[in-house]
Amino acid sequence: MDAAMDSAMDVVKAAEALEVLQRKQAEQEELFILKLSEPITSATASETRQRNSDASSNASLEGPTPASLESDLAHYTELFAKLRFSYVEQVTKEKFIRAIVGDPPLIVSVQENLELERENGAAKAQLKALKTEVAEMVAALETKARDLSRRYEQLRADTDRLAQLPGDIRELEAQVEELRVAAQDDAGADPNLRLPLTKTLALVADGRAEQQKLAKELESLRAKAPRKAREADRLRAELQPLEMRLQNSTAAAREAQRRKEAALGGVADELEQRARWWRASESVLTQALKAED
Repeated sequence: MDAAMDSAMDVVKAAEALEVLQRKQAEQEELFILKLSEPITSATASETRQRNSDASSNASLEGPTPASLESDLAHYTELFAKLRFSYVEQVTKEKFIRAIVGDPPLIVSVQENLELERENGAAKAQLKALKTEVAEMVAALETKARDLSRRYEQLRADTDRLAQLPGDIRELEAQVEELRVAAQDDAGADPNLRLPLTKTLALVADGRAEQQKLAKELESLRAKAPRKAREADRLRAELQPLEMRLQNSTAAAREAQRRKEAALGGVADELEQRARWWRASESVLTQALKAED
């Protein structure tokens, strides 16, 4: 009864946790690749002509994927790098043209060029440090994003599993009830099938202990088997001469018995002949006496 109540409480707690989780997910706005790609797709749709170097196709714009977004990002990075180079080139040309055609013309000394070069070197070093910092930050953000994505997918899988859990619990409870009814119907069967859990575990433990004991005895017998086999071979080797002697003795005994029987057979013939002679003599004498009478 206590186990059933605990199981029911666990089911209620699981249902409450699932309801809270689903409510929180409904309140929060999910992130989709489609929403993240809206600025890119809108900017691409506003263009008047199709670019030849674009890595994504119309199909990728209609249904963006991580691969298509990554190719678009690579394309725009290359495009912006070219635009930056063109912009710097154009600004430099305009600056030099204005310096040349200006009134009065702008004349720069060597010292000013050296100072400007030092300033440019310092600015480049600072820019390189900032680029390195930004690259590290981007790598950290990518790692964090992948980790969050993995955790989100795991959370969704756990949520689906949790949603299936109440039904599985009810099905298992129904199976347990069926087994209980079947056990009550089979009351006259093996009494071990109706033991409580503690006694069943004790019985299983005894069976395992007996099995381990038998396994140890079997291992001991297996360890003794080679020695016993060697002893059997030794006894067979010792028995072979004895068997040969037995066979020889048996043959000699049979030969002696045969000779004895042969010797006794000759004496019997002589006695039989004497007995016949005495019987014949007795018969003759008897007939002679009868004739005299």
